[in-house]
Amino acid sequence: MMNGYVYLAYDYPLLGAFWTVLWIVLWVSWFILLFRVIADIFRDDSLSGWAKTGWLFLTILLPFLGVFVYVLTRGRTMGARERRHLQARQEAFDQYIRETTAGAGGRSDAEELMKLSEIRARGDITEEEFRRAKEKILH
Repeated sequence: MMNGYVYLAYDYPLLGAFWTVLWIVLWVSWFILLFRVIADIFRDDSLSGWAKTGWLFLTILLPFLGVFVYVLTRGRTMGARERRHLQARQEAFDQYIRETTAGAGGRSDAEELMKLSEIRARGDITEEEFRRAKEKILH
């Protein structure tokens, strides 16, 4: 025979569950912010090596103070650096797709220009339309 109490779910009060969930959300948010700040420190090309070292040292040694000071002083430009990073990644991905499709049976720039030249020679497009289409192909 078992002696002792059986703890059921209703032994944990609703307010206690609320506080537990709140603390978990706050800790997860804190770690996300901490890692975003560290990534931003590494991503920022305007900072010198010594400045990056100083920010990292402050952020790792005194994380709450370091992140708080970093967000206050450099937080306004964090979004711009994130956008530039994402745009660079998107451009690299687009370039990879262009190169892959060109090598896998897609048309090369030379083939596109040749076809465009034939269309212009037939008189289907004007000289201005040819020039704009040529610029699109070459860029």
